[in-house]
Amino acid sequence: MTNFNRSTSRRLQKLTQIPSVWEGDRRPLSPPHAQFADPEAKGDCIIWVDASQGVVRSMDMVDNKVGPEAVVRTLMRAIEHPQSPAKPARPQRIVVRDREIQFYLRGVLQDLDIAIDYIPELPIIDELFRSFAEVMDNQVPDLPPQYAQTLRHKALEIWEVAPWEFLEEHQILCIEVNKWDVEKLYVSIMGMLGMEYGILLYRSEDSLKRFRLSVITNDEENSHNLEEAFLKQDCLFLTFESLDEEENEDNDLGNVPVESIEPAFGNIHPLEGLRSVLYEEEALLAFVALESLLKFFRDHRPHLYEEDFANLSQRYRISLPKTDPSVKLGSLTVTVSTLPELASELQEMAEMAWEEDEEEKDQHPLRDDLIPEDSFLSLGVIPWESLDYLSSKINQQPEIEFPRVGDGLAVVVIQTSRPKAKIVIDKIHEADGLNAIGFNPGHNPFDGDRYDLGLLQTRNEHLFLFGEFLENDPTHREARKKWDKRCKNNNGYCALIIAKGLTGASRGNPHLRDMMAFFPARFVTAKELGLGVLELTPQFDVD
Repeated sequence: MTNFNRSTSRRLQKLTQIPSVWEGDRRPLSPPHAQFADPEAKGDCIIWVDASQGVVRSMDMVDNKVGPEAVVRTLMRAIEHPQSPAKPARPQRIVVRDREIQFYLRGVLQDLDIAIDYIPELPIIDELFRSFAEVMDNQVPDLPPQYAQTLRHKALEIWEVAPWEFLEEHQILCIEVNKWDVEKLYVSIMGMLGMEYGILLYRSEDSLKRFRLSVITNDEENSHNLEEAFLKQDCLFLTFESLDEEENEDNDLGNVPVESIEPAFGNIHPLEGLRSVLYEEEALLAFVALESLLKFFRDHRPHLYEEDFANLSQRYRISLPKTDPSVKLGSLTVTVSTLPELASELQEMAEMAWEEDEEEKDQHPLRDDLIPEDSFLSLGVIPWESLDYLSSKINQQPEIEFPRVGDGLAVVVIQTSRPKAKIVIDKIHEADGLNAIGFNPGHNPFDGDRYDLGLLQTRNEHLFLFGEFLENDPTHREARKKWDKRCKNNNGYCALIIAKGLTGASRGNPHLRDMMAFFPARFVTAKELGLGVLELTPQFDVD
């Protein structure tokens, strides 16, 4: 048996011992509708309650295979770090209903002067678990239990067929249902880009078009508009996730075997928003859609692989799933068709938006070929006495009069090797000199990270990336705060310093003798740059 360290025992003995009785227990907490849940998803709830005050001091969920040490760990939190409003303390007496737990605690807690007793019933904990059971029983399952297994099976069949290998998102299929108040479903397949896999079943063509237009015209500055458009969709959806998130962290989900895939169904409606629950009619509608798609893919897969989106249509009779041998729901005739004209319209819409985006990019070209990759860069300050030296010795542009407020001038320092420093200086001269220095928000859609991108604007209106800083990095946030304040103090002026000595003793802290060029400039805000939030692309990698 593992016992406390002596130092831990002494620490616990110093806590106030209160005249109270604590109840403790460990019980299995079954998920709702457990007969349809993953049989491996088993957990125990450990709970410690102050029976004298009627408050829960600590509670944990643990795997049912975890040993009795877990009970003690939860008890330790109840003693030293209890839930509010309880205060740290030792009880005089503990009661449990499990003999094994009683004997285990007697051995572990023998130095803490706490009585450990057995009683067959724990009134407060019994009542709590009855409440838990009522809540769980009243929860609505994600899928109607009678259809859950069938729908999951159909979803995994879709995964194995992998329609995203031959259909793009704009290549829309139509399923004529004429049942459950739904005339047609418009099917969009997600996954060809390798980012998210699934099927969207729109209840109207208008809803599909409006959302597609919102996506292709959205920019990151107006991400709230995209979120609003997302919630205004009118569709059922099926998406796929990996059961092992760590295993698939750096891999394409499309390469995950079917046994490691978990399908998820849901509904989106403008007045309901997003919910991950399908009710009976919706579940039947989803089943009919998946079954008819599987039949259509089986019959027309070779044609769907062709470059031209062919005009195809076929009727199918779908037998509804049986949930009770004595009740027959019957069958339904549906028609599945391709919609080449709608696909062309959506593709043209996307191409026009892309062309407009490219035109905007051409107006504000962003390049990353000015600053060498191995450069050391920093945001800092040049004291005013040092500025006089730089202005007289290495100023590369017309001199500017600074108000000289505060401790010095805000500067960006780029330190590289002497040959590369000369190349950078020459390139700035070729661009007619440096006009401005600024920062612009950036976003990596693949990992969700947000960046503060440092930009240099030359006088010929070219923009060059000089640094990528994680937005939530506290060191950078503090440096930016000081840098912005110094710029404001000096009428919006700052400067760029190019220095040598990357591999020498002054690496990261170049001396005045290492500085080869001084370019005074003005500070520009992200609003003045007008670029919006810049996204990661293959040409602009912020990893």
